[in-house]
Amino acid sequence: MLPSRSAPVRLRWYEGNRAMERQASVAGVLGHLRAVDGLVARALGLDDPLAALDAYAADPGSAPTSPVGRTEAYWRTDLPERLGSVREPWREQVHTLIRTVSFAGGGVSQLAVPYGKFDLPLRDSLVDRAFETWVHAWDIAEAVHYPYDPPSAGSLRLMIDLAVRLLPGALAQRRRAGLAGPARRLVAAGSPGRTLHLEVEGSGGGHWFIALDSPGAKASPDEEVAHVALDASEFCQLAAGHVEPLEAAAGQEGDREAIHDVLSATAALSRL
Repeated sequence: MLPSRSAPVRLRWYEGNRAMERQASVAGVLGHLRAVDGLVARALGLDDPLAALDAYAADPGSAPTSPVGRTEAYWRTDLPERLGSVREPWREQVHTLIRTVSFAGGGVSQLAVPYGKFDLPLRDSLVDRAFETWVHAWDIAEAVHYPYDPPSAGSLRLMIDLAVRLLPGALAQRRRAGLAGPARRLVAAGSPGRTLHLEVEGSGGGHWFIALDSPGAKASPDEEVAHVALDASEFCQLAAGHVEPLEAAAGQEGDREAIHDVLSATAALSRL
């Protein structure tokens, strides 16, 4: 049985140092997923089913090429809001993307998918799409009080690994915006620098090492200045912006500023 289109879905994310929240219908959430998947379709040279969104760009003459831009444009349209009119076209779009990638060969994995202010290689973009689909399925399940299981351990590990690989760049961006502490020790690109040891427990977990002072530095266990341990599900909730950094029930040791900055940068990976 499909969930009611009238069920309000609570969408949460983290922006700067603030938790953000918005409500949408189930159909609105599926439309959001469809709008963002159109970015992947464009990168693959496929038809974008929602190409008409270009006409709804906030800045006339420029296409809404970011996930947020396309979603806001979609929600401003008079496109049908009936759940059935959104769900089936979105499922067909996803199947087309998967079929295309499956037969495209290994070289396509590095194809750049534009996300507005940054690009992701197609391989990472598909992991990002899987993560967002899971998070919003969780949002919908919560709204309609329906049990929903997490992905398999292998899929969770891919999602966690992508988030961890994005963290050094996210830390640098927050530092430039004055939202993180200053770099303590800059080193030449590829050289070992101050490192945070992230231990993720449970299904899909493992050990990761994160460079703290520069995206170009090499993370090294020998340079560890802080250690954070938390559950895999909680890490994903933090990366989705569903848990605020200070509320993350994590085991913590070492440099407190580094720990706070990494947890905050993890939350800041989230978006609408």
